[in-house]
Amino acid sequence: MSIYADDVISFTSVLKMSYNFLTGRDYLTKRKQKEKKKLISVALGFPDLVFAANAIPVFPIRMEKFKINLYLMALNSATSLFGWDLTTKILGIARQLDFLKVVEKVLDDVVNSINEKYNEMYDLGVKNGGPSDLCYGVNALYGMHKSRGSVLDGNLNFAMRCGEWNKFSESLQTIVPNQIWVNIPPREIENEDKALEIMVNNVKKAISELEGITGNYITDNSLKKQFRIGNQVKRFYKTILYEICSSDFYPCNPATFAEILALLTISFQDYNSNAQRYLENMSQLVTEMRERIKKGIGMDVSDMPRILITPMFGGWEPETHEIIYELGGRVIYADWEILGLLEEILVSNDSDPIENYAKFLLRASKKGIGCNINNLKNSYLKAAKQMKVDGLIFNEVYGCPSISNNYDILREEIKTELDIPAIVINFRKIGENVELVKSQLRTYMEVFK
Repeated sequence: MSIYADDVISFTSVLKMSYNFLTGRDYLTKRKQKEKKKLISVALGFPDLVFAANAIPVFPIRMEKFKINLYLMALNSATSLFGWDLTTKILGIARQLDFLKVVEKVLDDVVNSINEKYNEMYDLGVKNGGPSDLCYGVNALYGMHKSRGSVLDGNLNFAMRCGEWNKFSESLQTIVPNQIWVNIPPREIENEDKALEIMVNNVKKAISELEGITGNYITDNSLKKQFRIGNQVKRFYKTILYEICSSDFYPCNPATFAEILALLTISFQDYNSNAQRYLENMSQLVTEMRERIKKGIGMDVSDMPRILITPMFGGWEPETHEIIYELGGRVIYADWEILGLLEEILVSNDSDPIENYAKFLLRASKKGIGCNINNLKNSYLKAAKQMKVDGLIFNEVYGCPSISNNYDILREEIKTELDIPAIVINFRKIGENVELVKSQLRTYMEVFK
């Protein structure tokens, strides 16, 4: 049984999030067929407009059938009888008595199943015309849409300042005809008022197109309601990154903690298609972590260096955090914070929610997703300082022409300004070159001894 299975069994919230993620296909099919909801694909953590339109945002890999769905359905049957909390306690007792091996296998397979499906989608994308010389994330997303695009009613795309990302988004037109674009004003527009005016108009255009697809009006109230939910989710997320991550005592071992952060990174993109449910799970996760720490349940990590690995949203080797744990370190994944997507959106009675959303998008575009190297460096510096990390690892994704080819420059600048060790490791596909990565990390972690 993996480290993940051994610890996470006592986290009811993580069981729920895992279940909701991996059984997305059944949930989404029901919402579409029985409730006549529209499914809109999203990526990079922008589900707000879709929720406000009373539609369902979908990170499309969740429409796939994962290997462990049958096991999870059995687990769900137990929760229907006993509820999640009691079921989790029963499983915890059963684990100690060496019973319910099948449940342990479910938990052991959660992350592995997601990673296997990512590789499958990557291969499908390359096989069906995806550009194999571009990054893993782009090809995997292309494969996801190629696999299940016929089920989607639209795709909401935020056009970033990455030419290859925009080309990929344009290619989806033949798979998902209803394309909603939210264009980010070019960096050359220095006048902030002008940039905001353009951004507001672009958001309004996207809202109009979403209304046409869904048949629902997006009102100021529906926007504000979703922003309030999203802001609360972001606060809990930041609590985990800044309060729990900076603690000298973890509520579980660091490898388990890193896998929880990885699950949050993936699921944050569409809130597991249910914003209120996701908020409740995030709230419970923070409560459970705090309670375990208060009771002394977990692990003393005071002598383990904090290692920030970024980016991972475009593809990364999941074994990295287990390797670092074995070498005496603890890994933090914080992509959405570095890229500015955990910033809250202003909500007030006398303000325009569309304008507030436009300001949020403009701020995010200046932090990292806009591919400005100096701004990206500043985002790394700020996050590393606030999270009090002891080291930084750049995950250089093969085929990324916008950011990855600048990591050597960034590494030197960050080493100089923060006086912490930083390295670059290469990534092309999950499972490739693991031994090489392990060798690099072994050398890197010697610095902390």
